[in-house]
Amino acid sequence: MEEIQSQSDNYRSSSSSASSPASRVPSSNFFYLRKPGSLRQPISFEDSPEWEDTDVDVRVDDGGDSINAATTPASPSLSKLNSGSLPSPHLPEGAVIPRKIAGASVAWKDLTVTIKGKRKYSDKVIKSSTGYALPGTMTVIMGPAKSGKSTLLQAIAGRLHPSARVYGEVFVNGGTSKMPYGSYGYVERETTLIGSLTVREFLYYSALLQLPGFFCQKKSVVEDAIHAMSLDDHANKLIGGHCYMKGLPSGEKRLVSIARELVMRPRILFLDEPLYHLDSVSALLMMVTLKRLSSTGCTLILTIYQSSTEVFGLFDRICLLSNGNTLFFGETLACLQHFSNAGFPCPIMQSPSDHFLRAINTDFDRIIAMCKNWQDDNGDFSSVNMDTAVAIRTLEATYKSSADAAAVETMILKLTEKEGPALKTKGKASNATRVAVLTCRSLLVLSREWKYYWLQLILYMLLTLCIGTVFSGLGHSLSSVVTRVAAIFVFVSFCSLLSIARLPALLKEIKVYACEESNQHSSTLVFLLAQLFSSIPFLFLISISSTPIFYFLVGLEDHFILLMYFVLNFFMTLLVNEGIMLVVATLCQDVCWSVLTLLCIHVVMMLSAGYFRIRNALPGPVWTYPMSYIAFHTYSIQGLLENEYLGTSFAVGQVRSISGFQALQNVYNISLDNNSKWNNLLVLFLMAVGYRIFVFILLCFFIGRKTSLLKSFKCTRVTTDTS
Repeated sequence: MEEIQSQSDNYRSSSSSASSPASRVPSSNFFYLRKPGSLRQPISFEDSPEWEDTDVDVRVDDGGDSINAATTPASPSLSKLNSGSLPSPHLPEGAVIPRKIAGASVAWKDLTVTIKGKRKYSDKVIKSSTGYALPGTMTVIMGPAKSGKSTLLQAIAGRLHPSARVYGEVFVNGGTSKMPYGSYGYVERETTLIGSLTVREFLYYSALLQLPGFFCQKKSVVEDAIHAMSLDDHANKLIGGHCYMKGLPSGEKRLVSIARELVMRPRILFLDEPLYHLDSVSALLMMVTLKRLSSTGCTLILTIYQSSTEVFGLFDRICLLSNGNTLFFGETLACLQHFSNAGFPCPIMQSPSDHFLRAINTDFDRIIAMCKNWQDDNGDFSSVNMDTAVAIRTLEATYKSSADAAAVETMILKLTEKEGPALKTKGKASNATRVAVLTCRSLLVLSREWKYYWLQLILYMLLTLCIGTVFSGLGHSLSSVVTRVAAIFVFVSFCSLLSIARLPALLKEIKVYACEESNQHSSTLVFLLAQLFSSIPFLFLISISSTPIFYFLVGLEDHFILLMYFVLNFFMTLLVNEGIMLVVATLCQDVCWSVLTLLCIHVVMMLSAGYFRIRNALPGPVWTYPMSYIAFHTYSIQGLLENEYLGTSFAVGQVRSISGFQALQNVYNISLDNNSKWNNLLVLFLMAVGYRIFVFILLCFFIGRKTSLLKSFKCTRVTTDTS
């Protein structure tokens, strides 16, 4: 304790210019929503919510720029909301927006999360955290990097990794029942949006995926989400831009990801680092928008690393973490009093959040070591002369014995003594509807992605034109057989290699699916069926446009039925190849590694396809069994050659002739059966289906398994550590 007191006195003397917390309370012009007199007051029972939903009207005062919430009698805590002036985007004069207070209280008690190997010094990422969030308020979890902010948020929302173990209790409206689908929303730190869609289109398709009912009913929900996130000016803009048009800024993209969750009108909204990679202006706009959203009654719980003074004033409550330890939970401005009581008052010219992080971030110890003998203009380097480890221990000990900690415990007892109404599910769209919606959305994206689709179509036509001109004028003599086999092999192999150019688009589709699957907006089977149905028209368009160029330039058999088989065979080849790309993309999930892996796979399959050395002569282990049977090139080329040469004959001299099968006997292995080419086509179809079944298993293992465990975790997450 002498060491702690010494460090505290040292820091207090270095911050002699700091004012008392009462003098540091800014005016309402700095967005602080608490009255100065409330700084030293402990948390009261008035913050306890009532369970009835009430209507709230948001009106714009004449000549004013602030929003005043007029509510019917409900939660007393909501009557204290927006006690200061909150700037907001301009609304038409006299506008009245009916709102429904549909929030829910969330409380967590003695929540401990352990993840094996997560920390070098301890497996406990979160250690006995206790807190709550009320309807119509914004609760922020703040702390330095790797302090456990996101882990705590995921633990409360029930979205932890399967390897994590949770001890403690989480209550929603006083009960321990799970949060059903649609009652809450979760926005991850890095969300995947579809850049080829406008904001309105993206939200509309999201509403179709999430909500049951008729299409016309969902348009109003989308418009409400656009208005709530102040995206009216960007509603018809492409999210990712197009050609030379710029896409949305980072701040607006974050608002779009939040609006996607708002189409369900959730009662609780979890946000992981909503200010991630945002500048100060975008961050302030984001938080003002979220504050206005919370004023409608929604319960907001979010994590944040650091904020400006203006943004800090918008928070209702703060949970301060460091290395998994809770250093404070309570009113935001009461945190200043807490630091002052612990001996670390905030200097006048310093942002409160900067001061908090400066005191509890252990990374500053390295700066202290670097600046040990460095003096500033005042004679000492006053802002970095405090041992953060001592500060953390002091703040933790002070909080545990403070009235704030006791008030939190009392509040949680009050919130959990009476169980409120359970959250109800709002239903979800059927799987058939979701397949249709995803298919339509993918087709729309396909029509706009010129870089991955239309350019690739042009490249296919150019490639087949090049191959066709190289092998043109072969004639139909016996001497042309070997060259024709080479032409067909080059056509199948090179066109399959060119299809790798679509890999980045497939990776994007998988990332979007993973994001939607985590929020239960989609499922693995729905995604694979929609992906298959949307890719069929594109692949068939490539087949029908590229194959005739090669077919007629090389001079293959001039029969319509034979041409259609050639087109169908090439289409199935592309379908199989896309299945292989889906498998590799799911396993690697990286463009570079996926491309390298696919190139290696194609090279091995080309070597074992029976062109460089006929299959009968290939070494038995590995190359014949199983590689030549796995390679789709084998069945594609064999079917095309049987389509071309079975039933034909070649004259040898003036009397003798040989069949097409005999002509190919020493060049490529084919079958004498007239149905063999259809058998090869059937094998290609089964391979296309088989690869997608394999993708289904992989996605269920990597993503679906995690989601199912999360669902079960929500039912059984209330646990106690009896050890």
